[in-house]
Amino acid sequence: MIKVCHMTSVHAPEDVRIFKKECVSLARAGYDTYLVEQGETYDKNGVHIIGVGTQENSRFARMFKMTKRVYEAALKVDADIYHFHDPELLPYGLKLKKKGKKVIFDSHENTSQLILEKKYIPGFLRVGISKAYKSYEKKICKKLDVVIYVTPNVRKQFKALNKNALFIANYPLLIDNTIPDFTNRNIFFGGMIIPAWHHEDIIRAIEDIHDVTYTLCGTVSEKYLGQLSSLNGWSKVNYLGQVSHERVYEELNNSCIGLAIAEPAPNTNWNEGTLGVTKLFEEMMAGLPVICSNFELWKKIVEENDCGICVNPGNVDEIKKAINKLLNDKNLAETMGTNGRRLVEQKYNWLVESEKLISLYKQLI
Repeated sequence: MIKVCHMTSVHAPEDVRIFKKECVSLARAGYDTYLVEQGETYDKNGVHIIGVGTQENSRFARMFKMTKRVYEAALKVDADIYHFHDPELLPYGLKLKKKGKKVIFDSHENTSQLILEKKYIPGFLRVGISKAYKSYEKKICKKLDVVIYVTPNVRKQFKALNKNALFIANYPLLIDNTIPDFTNRNIFFGGMIIPAWHHEDIIRAIEDIHDVTYTLCGTVSEKYLGQLSSLNGWSKVNYLGQVSHERVYEELNNSCIGLAIAEPAPNTNWNEGTLGVTKLFEEMMAGLPVICSNFELWKKIVEENDCGICVNPGNVDEIKKAINKLLNDKNLAETMGTNGRRLVEQKYNWLVESEKLISLYKQLI
């Protein structure tokens, strides 16, 4: 059997893309599959998980101590193919390549652009650090076998890093028996509860809407939660905190509208948008009509296939009108939800992407 080893120093144990999608798909395809990550050591779904303990507390320690621990554990596996998922592991990817291994860098985000959004980096330093990282990334990536990217709008940038750059999207694992409840007036968001998802504007939009509930699932800082809870519309919010992936799907089934109203930012290439965001497709898979940002990429999917409404992020009136339109026209909401579900079944699901991954591995050996 061909031995493959995935590596992450940053992501939580059993990360959906890394473990549930990629590693499990490879194990099912007959590869002897290992995953080195933080946490414990055990076997699951045909994958040999090697835990390297708990995450370091400081950012410096995470970048240097944890990455070294992951590399040393991965090296002992002596795999034929190494597949790493964090920019912090780039130097170790190069080390593995020098040892004669096949090496893949799976870039989940446009890191050089994401640096420009990091609040913990002083504003006057971000541009310089972004440029320095981009140069460093290019220097290493051109020596690796493959670089994977998750959204098509960065194709040109990643092809410049590596001629074998490959687009493998982070579309959801297809789940059956998703039956949304269009008899209720529950709208839903699951994910990181941060200002970039315009929760304040959504809560302001529902303030005067009759008998509506905004269900929120995810982690939130105490400061931002305090800001949200001080709004007049907070009484209509059902905040559940961080819940399991399975609970998220339960709540999607209890809803009639899915929300994905993201702020334009460097990582979305501003108004162009990104396909690296999974919640849009998870809501469509659940058979819900979506209300989302009017990014160019999202408009081509949502508006052209009539599976939701695109709005200008930050425009409370547009958000309010879109919510009211779908709440008050259940036939329209159900039709849009059906269209979205069909689209995910046909195109925007992990099974389609897993075939690209398996084909890539076959070509490497």
